[in-house]
Amino acid sequence: MAFTFAAFCYMLTLVLCASLIFFVIWHVSGAGGRALWDGRGNLGVGGPGQRERLKNIERICCLLRKLVVPEYSIHGLFCLMFLCAAEWVTLGLNIPLLFYHLWRYFHRPADGSEVMYDAVSIMNADILNYCQKESWCKLAFYLLSFFYYLYR
Repeated sequence: MAFTFAAFCYMLTLVLCASLIFFVIWHVSGAGGRALWDGRGNLGVGGPGQRERLKNIERICCLLRKLVVPEYSIHGLFCLMFLCAAEWVTLGLNIPLLFYHLWRYFHRPADGSEVMYDAVSIMNADILNYCQKESWCKLAFYLLSFFYYLYR
């Protein structure tokens, strides 16, 4: 088997997909809600630790904002590489998530320059649940993609 551009694309995609998996694991475990919930199943809005909890939420949102654009860029690079390598099946598998990333980027809140994760809006339980479901779906997609790229 010769070393082709497609083989290079798959090897680079494996490494970058592993980084995306770590991004999503960080999102699900560290910032996906454990620091926001008070352990009784509701958001910690009152009590002695409210100020520390709000500072923690702001810190987590700031960290998550720094991960959004690199995640979208890396996934866009995947699609561009597979387009150049004429790997149509792999490109077809990645296009739906690319379109979702583009939709999410262009429909971000109008008041901020960041993509998402505003410390005030994340306190809404519906938004928090949506972000967690989104993260779990992305984790499943990236894990399946990783093994697809590995055995391709």
